[in-house]
Amino acid sequence: MPSTEKSGGKSGFRFPSAFTILFALIVLVAALTWIIPAGQYDRVASDAVGKDVPVAGSYATTDADPQGFFDVILAPIAGFYDPLEYTANAIDVSLFVLIIGGFIGVVTATGAIDAGIARAMVRLKGRENWMIPFLMALFALGGTTYGMAEETLAFYVLLIPVMIAARYDALTAVAVILLGAGVGVLGSTINAFSTVIASDAAGVSFADGLILRLVILLVCWVVTVAFVMRYAARVRADPTTSLVYDKKTANEAHFLAANPAEAAAFTSLHKIVLFPFALTFGVMIWGVSIGGWWMAEMSGLFLAAAIVIGIIARLGEGKLVESFVNGARDLLGVALIIGLARGIVVVMDAGHITDTILHAAETSVAGLPQTAFILVIYWIEVGLSFFVPSTSGLAVLSMPILAPVADFAGVKRELVVTAFATASGMVNLITPTSAVVMGGLAIGRVPYERWLRFVWPLLLVLTVIVMAALALAVTFGASA
Repeated sequence: MPSTEKSGGKSGFRFPSAFTILFALIVLVAALTWIIPAGQYDRVASDAVGKDVPVAGSYATTDADPQGFFDVILAPIAGFYDPLEYTANAIDVSLFVLIIGGFIGVVTATGAIDAGIARAMVRLKGRENWMIPFLMALFALGGTTYGMAEETLAFYVLLIPVMIAARYDALTAVAVILLGAGVGVLGSTINAFSTVIASDAAGVSFADGLILRLVILLVCWVVTVAFVMRYAARVRADPTTSLVYDKKTANEAHFLAANPAEAAAFTSLHKIVLFPFALTFGVMIWGVSIGGWWMAEMSGLFLAAAIVIGIIARLGEGKLVESFVNGARDLLGVALIIGLARGIVVVMDAGHITDTILHAAETSVAGLPQTAFILVIYWIEVGLSFFVPSTSGLAVLSMPILAPVADFAGVKRELVVTAFATASGMVNLITPTSAVVMGGLAIGRVPYERWLRFVWPLLLVLTVIVMAALALAVTFGASA
């Protein structure tokens, strides 16, 4: 039997689980509230962004509120429901994940997913590799236009079995979704939750800098697709090269049908079931991008779809409920991770150190040359993104402070917006404070350290591309 050492299956050190990593970060941030001085900016209501925004130059120290033992213990609980000013409650996202699990459980009980995968593999025979660029283009389109993020959680349970059946691995499926949508957010062109809000907060039009961001998007997408396809081809040729090879048998048992022969029979009932199944995802995308939907509406959609599919497949009341509950149970760990990740931000805000960190960033860029200024702004946004994974939240927090500083450096504000968008998108490919990252990895059963091992070479290349684009834009005065 091949050794699993290259996949991390056998070693003297066992990397902590996602739960342990996140809780350790809560403890670390709580400790920082005892060290970093508390402070706050004045805030004023902004009609442009629809939120209160900090006022540049208004920072002042405040009474410290260091977070102690009980604050740390309560942080994961508060993370579910604390109404943070710049992002939705985690309980909404967690319930969405649980209902998706129930929905998939019901559809799986009909046998339609397994049968559909088997039929798709027959049709795609010899052309499976083309799934990767096609799907990554779709996810990138969602990311660059409306910031597709939490919505991607619905696609993991659908795509992972397809990729495994095509003789790739679960990591490939996770990469297609997470990197596909993520590179779209990194190159946000008209993303209302990133560049539009950031541009409004910076006092410029979101059309300013659009061509530069489009170039960054296209170049980064091509590089990312090539990176994923190279890994996928290697795994398909030699499964032992998979970074999750030690989980291969368990993943196949979990994601694929127990009886392949039975799954291959694609009946008329399966076809009928798959129509509302596919329609549900289409309605979700329409609702989010055009209809103004968010977590409650999406959750209601998947709940209704599960009931309709159960009735169509004649599962019966008992089987329908059992399948829904079992499917939700499979994603319970994902739902818990989401609240735990949000607890980090809760501790930062409660300890009043978020604005202090931002103020340090504001003062650190004063007097820098133009090229150095925009590159330092990029790295400041990278650092802030680890603590504030919400793109809209970081835009509201940082743009009113950092964009005006660009005027003194002679750098156009739209470049600061682009630096923010690319930095936030880059960090949200790996940050453990993001429910999208940790949730997607948990669904795909990909350990966090394996993901880091997989993605770090790509991050280096993308970082060089972004920094070169920002430097060239400053050098040639490009505002696009």
